[in-house]
Amino acid sequence: MLESSYLKCLAYEVAQAGVEVVTEKSLPLVYEEIKLETGYRIDMLVGGKLIVEVKATDGLSKIYMAQTLTYLKLSNCKLGLLINFNVTLLKDGVKRIVNGH
Repeated sequence: MLESSYLKCLAYEVAQAGVEVVTEKSLPLVYEEIKLETGYRIDMLVGGKLIVEVKATDGLSKIYMAQTLTYLKLSNCKLGLLINFNVTLLKDGVKRIVNGH
């Protein structure tokens, strides 16, 4: 399936559990006092604290991890999950990423 399908289903399940979830949240880059709309978009923000990036690919490359870490830094969130749904066992497709700030 497409990443967007996994994202919608996961967001539905999180919301059904009673947890606040926002999908495709725009994330501006703040430079000095200016907000720059650079096109950054978080797949899912859970509880205002956890960033979830959804993939459906052959593997989790370093670029996906760097993307998630960038989102963590720009949003001041500390924890992110990079989830690849294109795996036999979902637990093998989950990567936890921590912002060191």
